[in-house]
Amino acid sequence: MSQQTMQNIPQWHCDVLVAGSGAGGLAAAVTAAHHGLKVIVAERAASCGGATARSGGWAWTPGNPLAKADGVNEPRDDFRNYLKAVIGEADYDHERIEMFLENVPHMVGFFENSTPLKFTPGAKICDIYGRLPGAGTGHRSVAATPFYAKQLPRHLLGILPDQYKMTSFWGMGIMAGPDLGHFLNAMKKPQSFLYAAKRFGIHLYDKIVYKRNMQMVNGLAMIARLVQAADEKGVDIQVNTSVKALIEDGNGKTVGAYLDTPQGTVQVRAAKGVVLATGGYPANIERRKNFPRNPDGTQHWTLAPQEADGAGLALAESAGGYLDDSGRSPAAWCPVSVVKFKDGSEGVFPHIADRAKPGIIGVLKNGKRFVNEANGYYDYVAGMLQAVPEGEAVESWLIGDKRAVRSYMFGYAKPRPIPLAVYTRYLKCIEEADTLDELAEKCGIDPVGLMSTVAGFNRMAKQGKDTDFGRGDTPFNRYGGDASTGYPNPSLAPLGKGPYYAVKVQVGSFGTFAGIAVDAFSRVLRRDGSISDGLYAVGLDQKSVFGGNYPCGGINIGPALTFGYTAARHIAGVTEYEDDGSVCPSADYQGSLLRPSEK
Repeated sequence: MSQQTMQNIPQWHCDVLVAGSGAGGLAAAVTAAHHGLKVIVAERAASCGGATARSGGWAWTPGNPLAKADGVNEPRDDFRNYLKAVIGEADYDHERIEMFLENVPHMVGFFENSTPLKFTPGAKICDIYGRLPGAGTGHRSVAATPFYAKQLPRHLLGILPDQYKMTSFWGMGIMAGPDLGHFLNAMKKPQSFLYAAKRFGIHLYDKIVYKRNMQMVNGLAMIARLVQAADEKGVDIQVNTSVKALIEDGNGKTVGAYLDTPQGTVQVRAAKGVVLATGGYPANIERRKNFPRNPDGTQHWTLAPQEADGAGLALAESAGGYLDDSGRSPAAWCPVSVVKFKDGSEGVFPHIADRAKPGIIGVLKNGKRFVNEANGYYDYVAGMLQAVPEGEAVESWLIGDKRAVRSYMFGYAKPRPIPLAVYTRYLKCIEEADTLDELAEKCGIDPVGLMSTVAGFNRMAKQGKDTDFGRGDTPFNRYGGDASTGYPNPSLAPLGKGPYYAVKVQVGSFGTFAGIAVDAFSRVLRRDGSISDGLYAVGLDQKSVFGGNYPCGGINIGPALTFGYTAARHIAGVTEYEDDGSVCPSADYQGSLLRPSEK
C-alpha cells in the first residue's frame, strides 16, 4: 500500500481493538470498557456471537460464587486433582490453569454484579469422568439466565442472530433442564403440555410481530446480554467488519490494524492492544487436513459458523505467533449427523443428548458397540476415530426402538407429537425398518453383528449393568438417562419390538482445541518463547487450556469468558478485583420462560 493511499485511509482511534464477538471477545470488550478503556469490536459476520450463540451456553466455572450461594464450597485442590487426572501431567499447563481457577469466581461475580448478564447454576450437571479423583457432581457450571428480549434496544436486536436452526424447535430455543423436560413430557403431563403450548404460542406471536425469536436461551442469551453490556459501557461494535492486517510499530509491538468495513478500508490505532477472538479454525479445510483420519480436510463437519476459518491464527502468525497443536486432540469433537433439506442446504446436528437415553445404542459397520454412549460427546468421536479400521469412513450409527425415538430427540427427529414421517420420508435423515436385519441392510451394517449386539445389550440393560463399557456407572451417565423407564439403571433399557430406527453419525466439532500459543495473560507467544507485545488471543483462537481434553461440558465457554476477562484486566493494568468473588445471589432457573418475565 503506497504512502499516498495510506494517508487517504480514514483513521479510528481506541485503546483496545477486539476481533470477534463470541464469548471471549465480548468478555474482553466489556471488561476493558468497564475499566475505562475505549473499545472497538470488529465482527466479520452480520451478527454477533460466533459459535457461542449456537451453543448450549453452559460454562464450566468451578468454584463460582453461585455455588457458594447454594452452600457448596469445594476446595480448589478438588478442581486441580480432577483436571490432573483427566489431562495428565505432560499436558497440564500449571500457570494457565491456575490463572483460570483463580479468576473464575471473580469473573462470574463481575458479570453477575456489574453487567446485565445474569447466571443460573448447573446444580445437577456432573463432571464427565465421575470415577476420577476430584470429580464434581454439580454446581461447577453456569449458564446465562433466559430472558425475553423485548427489553433490548432495537439496534441491538438487529445484530443478534436467530436461534441456531438445527437445535431449535421451528426457530424457538429450548434450554436443557426443566424447560426441555416440559417439552419432552408434553404428551404425558397436562402442565407440561400447557407450558409448551404457551411457549410456542409466544414464539409464533414474536415471529409475526418482531420477525424473529425473542425468548433468549442458551448461548444466544449469553451473547445477547454481553452485547447489551457492551452497548451500555460504550463499546463500539462494528459488524460486517473484518481485520485484514495488523499494524506494528518499529519495535514489533502491535498497535492497531486495518479493517475491511462496508464503507471501505479503515486504519484503527489501538493504544493498548489488539485481542484476537475470531473463533479458531474449524471451518478451514486446508488446516483441517492435520485432523486425524481427515487427509483432504473434508471429512469433518463443524457446528461453528463459516467465519471460524483461522483468520485470527493467520493474523497472529503474521506477528510471529504460531499454532500450538500439542495435546490430546486438535478439536472439540462432537458426533454429528448431516441433514439435507429440500432447498438444497445442509444442516449439522450435534448428538448431545440422544446417545445417553435408554433404548439407544451406537454401533459401527460391524454391528458392534465401541464406546460408552452416555459419556461425553468428545469421547464418542474419540472412540470412533480409534475403533473404525483404517481405510473405512469414520462413522457409526445410533440405533433405537420406537419407544426411545418417540420419547426423546433422536438426531434431528423430534419426539411425539411431531410425525416421524417428517424425518423418515420427507427429510430422510433417519432410517426406519420393522426388523433389525432390515435396518442393518438399509444402513450397510452387518446384520448378524447388530442382532448379536442388541441381544447382549438387552440382557445387560435388564440387569442394570453394562459390563462391556460401563455405561450408567457414573453420575454423569445417569443424569443423562431417564429414570422413568422402570429399569434398574436410568441409562439402560433394552431395545424392544420394532420398528427400529437409525441415524448415521459422523465426526464433527464445536471448534478447535489447537490454537495460538499464549501465556497465562493470553499474550501471544513466539516460538522462541518471547511475547508478541500488544497482541492477545482468547476464546477458541488460543490453545485450549486443558490440553485438548474435555473434562466437562462448558470447557470452551468457561475459559473463553475467564481469559477474555483476564486479558482485558491485564491490558487495563488492573490488579484489584471488582468484587471478592465470594457469593452472589443464586438466580436458579426454575423452568419458566413465559414472556412477562422481563426483570
